[in-house]
Amino acid sequence: MAYDVTLITGDGTGPELAEAARKCIDATGVQINWDVQEAGVDVMERTGNPLPASVLESVRRTRVALKAPITTPVGTGFRSINVHLRQELDLFACVRPCKYYPGVRSYFSSVPVDLVIFRENTEDLYSGIEFERGTEATKELIEQVNRLATGRGVATGYEETGVSIKPISVSRSDRLIRAAFNYARENNRRKVTVVHKANIMKFSDGLWLETARNVAKDFPEIEFDERIVDNMCMQLVQKPELYDVVALPNLYGDILSDLCAGLVGGLGVAPGANIGYNGAVFEATHGSAPKYKGLNKVNPVALILSGVLMLRHLKETDAANRLENAIAEVIREGKDVTYDLKADRNDPTAVGTQEMAEAICKKLA
Repeated sequence: MAYDVTLITGDGTGPELAEAARKCIDATGVQINWDVQEAGVDVMERTGNPLPASVLESVRRTRVALKAPITTPVGTGFRSINVHLRQELDLFACVRPCKYYPGVRSYFSSVPVDLVIFRENTEDLYSGIEFERGTEATKELIEQVNRLATGRGVATGYEETGVSIKPISVSRSDRLIRAAFNYARENNRRKVTVVHKANIMKFSDGLWLETARNVAKDFPEIEFDERIVDNMCMQLVQKPELYDVVALPNLYGDILSDLCAGLVGGLGVAPGANIGYNGAVFEATHGSAPKYKGLNKVNPVALILSGVLMLRHLKETDAANRLENAIAEVIREGKDVTYDLKADRNDPTAVGTQEMAEAICKKLA
């Protein structure tokens, strides 16, 4: 059986990472018809649009995409393409496995870290509902808040205050937390930990936690755990082996997924998936590293592991397992790996992006 899959090549180092991942996925023998699409700052410079309509049309048609990294400029009006894709396609669950592979440099190499982050993708502070300081809309909002919350209102004036709105809903919380529990059930995971700050934000995070407690009742065979977000950060650094599946609202999920990636050696080995009822986009957790563009230097593992997640999504479990095992073996041997996977980052025997991909393909063969 052949699968139609959208390949979004990204910008910066994205195209070379896309080439490496495609090479390894094809080497599994799974037949894929790749629909190659461009998005990012390079396309924006040519067309004025960083996310052409053809990209969304392709993903809606194939319902599966592998996306290389795309740059999000800091502090400009250009919104994140990654966030826009998730919201436009209603990819409500961001799934980020954090698993240690022997051979990766990590302070936690002696600890069996193997956990999965489930991050809600569509609301919370990343909804992008913001009010710029000094505007009439901000003035009206602050005045209204001060009227409704006597003694607890916004003390500063609208000229110096920017405002973000944090919506949390029962329905969107329920579907994300339920997805985390279903994943635990289907993958023989023992526990789901729900992270929150309900002790302070009682009507947003409090709603999230209440929803989690209700969902947990439908999965009596799975242990349910709840942690305040700041305490969870400490717990993950002190004893990450105690955690299994972790469900978080959007902002906390973004932050803690990077923390967990640090536990297993960094973003270079951190894959990700964004999944909804009508489609899925698989992507590395890291960014596009434009300063390394064209140097054939960056680690391709995160995007290749995202391809592993994609193969599992397509129910090509054997191919996914073979590819993951090949990646793990190349990392364990430590010979044909990029500079960041060497014991010494200046090791002259480090190989390039494509050479590491080719070594993985050889292991598959």
